[in-house]
Amino acid sequence: MSRVGNKPIALPKGVKVKIEPGAVMVEGPKGKLETRLPAGVRFEQRDGTLVAIRERDEDAALHGLARSLVANAVAGVTTGFSKELEIVGIGYRASVTGRIATFVLGFSHPIDVVIPPGIDITVDKQTRVVIAGADKGLVGQMAAGIRALRPPDPYKNKGIRYVGEVLKKKVGKTGAK
Repeated sequence: MSRVGNKPIALPKGVKVKIEPGAVMVEGPKGKLETRLPAGVRFEQRDGTLVAIRERDEDAALHGLARSLVANAVAGVTTGFSKELEIVGIGYRASVTGRIATFVLGFSHPIDVVIPPGIDITVDKQTRVVIAGADKGLVGQMAAGIRALRPPDPYKNKGIRYVGEVLKKKVGKTGAK
């Protein structure tokens, strides 16, 4: 029995939903998203809410997944999602010009990252990067890709990290005795 899948999704004002076989299209003030549905799960619109219905009991695992994907799409087109990264290190910085984000991370060359459509990147004080967009998966993937350019070093904790990420610093070598 899926407890997540049985919970209805409330539709805020200004959100339009179009239900098709195998997909749900959600449109709101922040954009338009299409969510593909796994086989065996369908949606119905009842009294300003969306309800996920599974065809068979064998589809119980996909029932909660489909409901969560559509709930994330509804939240994305109304409020949007964002991830914040901070750059730590002397001389490390970032900038955005047009649809290209440039990172200087201690390599011999700057790294240019093309910003995909549906994603907005802003840089505060050259060391704080905010990634925002309507698609939760795309925002998280973009943040993970930028973090992978220079992951935090375990010895000096330099690199790109999520805001609030707790790192364990290693001691390193001790001096000669």
